[in-house]
Amino acid sequence: MTDVPLSILDLAPISSGSDAGAALRASVATARRADALGYARYWVAEHHFARGVASAAPAVLIGLIAAATDRIRVGSGAVQVGYQTPLSIVEQFGIVDAIHPGRIDLGLGRSGGRPTPVTDVADRFVDGLLIPAPFDFSKLAAGPRFGAYATLLRQPGAEPPPFAAIVDDIQALIAGTLVRDDYDVHATPGEGAKTELWVLGSSGGESARVAGERGLPFAANYHVAPSNVLEAVEAYRTAFRPSAVLDRPYVLVSADVLVADTAERARHLGSPFRHWVRSIRTGTGAIPYPTPAEAAALPWSDEDQALVRDRLDTRFVGTAPDVADRLRTLRRVTGADELLVTTITHDPADRIRSFELLADAWLGD
Repeated sequence: MTDVPLSILDLAPISSGSDAGAALRASVATARRADALGYARYWVAEHHFARGVASAAPAVLIGLIAAATDRIRVGSGAVQVGYQTPLSIVEQFGIVDAIHPGRIDLGLGRSGGRPTPVTDVADRFVDGLLIPAPFDFSKLAAGPRFGAYATLLRQPGAEPPPFAAIVDDIQALIAGTLVRDDYDVHATPGEGAKTELWVLGSSGGESARVAGERGLPFAANYHVAPSNVLEAVEAYRTAFRPSAVLDRPYVLVSADVLVADTAERARHLGSPFRHWVRSIRTGTGAIPYPTPAEAAALPWSDEDQALVRDRLDTRFVGTAPDVADRLRTLRRVTGADELLVTTITHDPADRIRSFELLADAWLGD
């Protein structure tokens, strides 16, 4: 599997008893170690209003990580384009690219839309890969909390253009070909940047179609929406048209993983994960990541279990050979050209150890 690159997605998790500064320093240290281990990319997410996540401004964090590393590509997984203008995104990433040319990835994610309600679908296995029944995000997004958040994420009265138009404007600004109201528009920095443009998606909807039609690389989320991963990659490949960027589809697929020296220790370190996911899916935002002991003392019900079951069942937890084998299954079933792993532990040292063990099993084959 050494011909299949392995990359990392980092949320800059804040551990219980710690703070954002410590989380960000841990992310920089983890990226530095990932660089030495041979990982292909180190992406950071964009999350807001979450007490347990420090990755609120990807461009800023990417600049810090790129400055601390030498080889690894650094990027966003993803910038939520509904909360910024194409010009502001291109200028931010143009600044980082100007200092670290050829190492920066600009991953774009659609934001602000309303998920479609899902119908009851049973779990199924496809060639050994679990495709769980879908989680209904529409109930979560319809809550009043998200309406209040939107008033802070956007200027009053602002409505983002269609996702396809945003992607087109970003491409045109980087290429230096954007014309608006008969005026040439130039982004400085940003125009001519060597930034690699990606589209991220969790379904077979607009994001997959936009990426395919424009011949851009596509990242599909098995870790966020595992029920939709096959639909997403199929929609992207169906829509794909060759471009100056790619002559064939290029798919990256993400997964939650946790590796330790023994399966028992991996399960122990991973025990707080269910409470962390529950905090997200109840709409309150990710909590500071608990210790295993703190997690064991928290209440848990059958209703809680049902709320997070798909995420728990599709997380790859165990020894390096076991997790590598499950990643091979994910790669085989999805046809992924690259895999992206995300790992959260209370102690950042355990997260780095997980990446070390996995790199030895995957990249050292």
